[in-house]
Amino acid sequence: MAGTPHTAPEDRGRDSSRGDRPDEATEAFLAHRNLLFTVAYEMLGSAADAEDVLQETWLRWAGVDLGTVRDQRAYLVRITTRQALGRLRSLGRRKESYVGSWLPEPLLTAPDVAEDVELTDSVSMAMLLVLETLAPVERAVFVLREVFALGHDEIAEAVGKSPAAVRQIAHRARSHVAARRPRGAVSRAATQNALDAFQRAADTGDLQGLLDILAPDVVYLADGGGIKRAVPKPVVGAAKVGRLLTAALGRIGAYSMLPAQVNGYPALILREDEAVDTVLAMRVEDGLITGLYAVRNPEKLSHMEQETALRR
Repeated sequence: MAGTPHTAPEDRGRDSSRGDRPDEATEAFLAHRNLLFTVAYEMLGSAADAEDVLQETWLRWAGVDLGTVRDQRAYLVRITTRQALGRLRSLGRRKESYVGSWLPEPLLTAPDVAEDVELTDSVSMAMLLVLETLAPVERAVFVLREVFALGHDEIAEAVGKSPAAVRQIAHRARSHVAARRPRGAVSRAATQNALDAFQRAADTGDLQGLLDILAPDVVYLADGGGIKRAVPKPVVGAAKVGRLLTAALGRIGAYSMLPAQVNGYPALILREDEAVDTVLAMRVEDGLITGLYAVRNPEKLSHMEQETALRR
């Protein structure tokens, strides 16, 4: 993060009259940093790009006359949203040439994230994939309105639309998401049970317990980014996913598997020689696995070594 190209915000603008206390701009940015990261991550589905957006936000914020700012939080969210929108459009072009299935970048999240049900749902793998089907401005409006409860006027300033247009976009985005989001309430206990069944199958070779909890329309997605081996397209249906898992479990058993909280939900981290090889997340509804998401692209696994703080 930079205040100048080589200065981090926490190191910038120290006031010698106050010892090591940072200046007002730095204090405000650091106070809202986790919120700003969460906004950018939910808009982009990429932690690396969210960090870049925060750097761009800081560069712009550092040059603002704070005497003209009525609400620092709203102002920072507005800068972050505008930067994320620009990056989201360029990401769309990159994804068109992406090798194989694209999955969001997983985050190792702190336990307190799971305590905020709405936040957890909004950063889940399944929801981030739904958000991918929205146009950039629709995604921004949905995230700011439904997740962060910003007013239409605030959102209008952030996305460069009128409040009336924002209301229409919000309604359209909400209907779009409602039609595509997972249909049932998610139980953390059911997700943990499914992961336990998967781990038992890998450890013992007894696959039946896992196959018994696959939903008829289960979808398996794997993201290797053209770097790691992964099925190139979604695999749909219990029979096909079952065959894939049957073939894969022998290989998976060679990895060490550790439970973790990923994007707010229980997940498994597969390691080979201490390095993270795969993050396996699941969507479980009504006790059945409806989605299996395997992230193997090493460029997307850098945030799996330490917890990421998310805030609303």
